[in-house]
Amino acid sequence: MKNLFDIKDYVVVITGGTGVLGRTIAKYLAEQGAKIAILGRKEKVGNEIVNDILKNGGVAKFYKTDVMNLATVEKNCEDIINDFGKVDTLLNAAGGNMAGAVISPDQTFFDLDTDQFQQVLNLNLTGTVIPTQVFLKPMVKQGKGSIINFSSMAAFRPMTRVCGYAAAKAGISNFTAYMAHECAQKFGEKIRVNAIAPGFFITEQNRALLTNPDGTYTQRGQDVIRQTPFGRMGKPEELCGTIQYLMSDAATFVTGTVAVVDGGFNSFAM
Repeated sequence: MKNLFDIKDYVVVITGGTGVLGRTIAKYLAEQGAKIAILGRKEKVGNEIVNDILKNGGVAKFYKTDVMNLATVEKNCEDIINDFGKVDTLLNAAGGNMAGAVISPDQTFFDLDTDQFQQVLNLNLTGTVIPTQVFLKPMVKQGKGSIINFSSMAAFRPMTRVCGYAAAKAGISNFTAYMAHECAQKFGEKIRVNAIAPGFFITEQNRALLTNPDGTYTQRGQDVIRQTPFGRMGKPEELCGTIQYLMSDAATFVTGTVAVVDGGFNSFAM
């Protein structure tokens, strides 16, 4: 039997590829022989990641994007097809939060900035829908492809503060299930749509929320650790195996699922 996890020569598009998680996944997949198209807003950072991959014998290219702009993403797709000839996997890792969509302990729901709430929904949810719509087309044309969205623990359990982000991530989980059915019914079983739900990983987005300047945990960080059976935060590289599984032929009968990688956080029992 062939190696079901083999992803050599897969063309993988990663939105949000310049973030802590995105860059780690990009480098790992390149080491496994995949060809990486990194999409992001930070051109300097993106090119640094590409150069690291190239130095290690991998194949990668950076494309500046705006995941909320259909025309921009369509141009990205056109360029990637010209450069690599196909798209095998889309990782929708773009996302983020804004201060106005967060309700801090000294605030109430009435302090929510609805404009920023909408922007967070757009960045996370619409910023997943648009790349899916664009990069699904070449997958349908070639008759095979895998889309992996990024959900969150906030989609499973209500969490204080992150009002807008949680609403968007819950939407992504639902959108994932919807698209799995839509693609299987209309385009066949070789087009699969799944999601990954990371537990708590230290990123630039949440570092100040979870850790103090000296590296110790804030009260929020301590609450996370208390409810994580493994008793620690995740390491970015611990997402890579699940990503590889979902995009490979090892998961040909897997669609519509949200794979949890959380050290047991979602199974915590009082």
